[in-house]
Formats: sequence, structure tokens, C-alpha cells
Amino acid sequence: MTMLSFLDYASVFIFALTGALVASRAQLDVVGFAFVASLTAVGGGTVRDVLLDRNPIFWVASPAYILVAIAASVFVFFTAHLMESRLRVLTWLDACALAVAVPAGVAAALALDHHWGIVMLMGVATGCFGGLLRDVVCNELPLVLKQGELYVTAAFVGAGAALVANLALPTELALLICAGVTLTLRAGSLLFGWKLPVYKSRPPRS
Repeated sequence: MTMLSFLDYASVFIFALTGALVASRAQLDVVGFAFVASLTAVGGGTVRDVLLDRNPIFWVASPAYILVAIAASVFVFFTAHLMESRLRVLTWLDACALAVAVPAGVAAALALDHHWGIVMLMGVATGCFGGLLRDVVCNELPLVLKQGELYVTAAFVGAGAALVANLALPTELALLICAGVTLTLRAGSLLFGWKLPVYKSRPPRS
């Protein structure tokens, strides 16, 4: 198994868990769980592959990714009621999924020898689009857009860290650094309130 395949499988599994948790909050049936989990699991990678013109798309080439997502959704369907705080579990699983998906996007773009700007954008897209689709479909406030929180920023900086590290280190190690930086920034935002300044409207002048 290649490093990219491993990252894709890990991303699919963890994002599928988050999708199923959101489905549980919406009180969907088991088919709804499977749909939302699969959409979340492959959404970011699909956007990445379409933009990079990777043919076939990763889950079309290997339908096992969808089976992993469905298995994760069934597991959550029968265990979600045991969780004390599904929102807290969802938030932290999403942070872990982001930290895996961003290096997956970076790895795919690097393998095709793309410009550094494209590499960073593919890391961000792979990390963010699955969760965004999940939250929009289930009518939840998208985690990616929560006021001031480091989410897209964490993905962007993590992808940049991978590029810098890849100048002097093997790609596999650079991807691990990418995951570490992404998770550190996202976790810091959740634990310590690290945020970017947000726009505040001012009252009109008289």
C-alpha cells in the first residue's frame, strides 16, 4: 500500500465517522447514515481528483473506500447513543480527519509534480470539502466556517509546512510533519481558543 492510499483510507474512515455522527444528530435512518458518511468520506478527495484530473477518481478505482465508509456508518448507527457528548466526539474526530486529509491532498499533488500553490490548495480542498458538504447537507453550521476558529488556516499552514519540509526531508516525513502541524493548530484552536481576528461592523457615522 502506498503512502497516499494509506492516507486516503484513514481519511475516509475518520471522516465517515464524523458524517455518521452528524447523521445521528439529525436522527436519520441507517441508509441516511451511510449516505452522509460516504459523502463526507469521499467528498474532499473527489474534489481533489477532479481538479487534478486524476482518472479514475480514487473511490471509483477502488470501491473498497465506499465499503469502509459504510462500515463506519453502521458502527456509529449502533453506538452513537453510548456517547456522552456526540458534538465533542464529532469535533475531535473532525480535527483528526483534517490532519490526515490535508497530507493526502498534498501527496496527490506532489506525485503529479504540480506547482507549490496547487499543492497547498489541494491540501486545503481535500481537508475541508468533505466536512463542508456534510454540514451543509445536514443543515449544521459548517465547522469550517465557525467564527475565527483555525480550520482552513490549519489546513493551509499544514500544507505549507509539508512543502518546506519536503525541500530537505523525504516526502513521507514531510507528510507526517504536515499532519502534526495541522492537528496542533486545530487542537490549539479547540483547547486554547486560538483564533484569527474576525470582521466587526461599525455603526454608520452620523
